[in-house]
Amino acid sequence: MGLADNSRFHTLVTYLRKRRFSFFRALVGSLPRPIRILDIGGTQHFWENMEFVEEDVTIMLLNFDPKEVQVTYKNLSGVLGDARDMRQFRDNQFDVAFSNSVIEHVGNYEDQRMMANEVRRVAKRYFVETPNRYFPIEPHFIFPFFQFLPRATRAWLLSHFNLGTWDRARSKQEAFEGVDSVRLLSRRELMELFPRGRIFEEKLLGLTKSFAVYDGWETASRTSQER
Repeated sequence: MGLADNSRFHTLVTYLRKRRFSFFRALVGSLPRPIRILDIGGTQHFWENMEFVEEDVTIMLLNFDPKEVQVTYKNLSGVLGDARDMRQFRDNQFDVAFSNSVIEHVGNYEDQRMMANEVRRVAKRYFVETPNRYFPIEPHFIFPFFQFLPRATRAWLLSHFNLGTWDRARSKQEAFEGVDSVRLLSRRELMELFPRGRIFEEKLLGLTKSFAVYDGWETASRTSQER
């Protein structure tokens, strides 16, 4: 299913990502160089947009899509893999495990737990961002309280309309696959998955739009948005 053509929406998404990424950039700034980052579910395009392709930071992209692990920068590399089972990596192999808006796409809550366990295993510290389940606008389908509607209703809407980043589904099966591909997390669930983590809350219009859970950054100072 392709992305809907909505330039204003994508401009807003990029702006919010850059604003959130500034907090991650500050955390990374507390670390000695060189730094090894594993981006779980990431792409080269993301790091280019964030203007963070730096020579003393090596970034390995782990993705299930072969196209997304093709890189053109010497300090980037790519590998095919599953966020729920990263046995190809040793314990604490990386300085940082990073993930942006991925954990809500890996499956059910048990799948999300598997990913969380692997994130905490493969790196000395982590930074995992995910949308807030209780933000009133569902961030993928851009529809008020979409995540709380019955599954059949969500599939019906996707079968009849372009919704956010999704084009109208061409079949009932495609519609159900689309709505089932996202499982948003609450703050409580995120803390259950990362029990030692701290939470950074990204605000939009005074409401918490997304969470970033992080741990292992002992030298990083807390901010007013941290809870």
